[in-house]
Amino acid sequence: MTAFARRARASAGRMHPELSLVSYTLLGHLEESGGCRATDLASHYALDKSTVSRQVAALERAGLIERRLDPEDHRVQVLHLTEAGARILAQVTESRRIAFRERLEGWPEEDLERFAAYLVHYNAASEPPVRKAAAG
Repeated sequence: MTAFARRARASAGRMHPELSLVSYTLLGHLEESGGCRATDLASHYALDKSTVSRQVAALERAGLIERRLDPEDHRVQVLHLTEAGARILAQVTESRRIAFRERLEGWPEEDLERFAAYLVHYNAASEPPVRKAAAG
């Protein structure tokens, strides 16, 4: 798993030098969710709010995301992909698909089916609960 994670981080950097694996993941979540608050991102990925804040600031500076007022609650800002963000996310996603196809090229069909089933099973497993520090 460690090698898999290292390979994913390295490939993200090669595909778009300014887009870390965390940034790519956050952009993907914003696309899937249609936008959300930074606190929702932190909660979803069990990341520290300051970590998400730094990532969001970098993505905003790069013009890949923007803040919009929530139409239901104007006190809340919702993060959305910009056109440039959607374009870069699509490019990186396609590059990743090509890289996966190349890595799996030549695998026997039964190995591909077994690998896909294992990934589905792994991804379907529920996340362990995030432990919070006890109030003292």
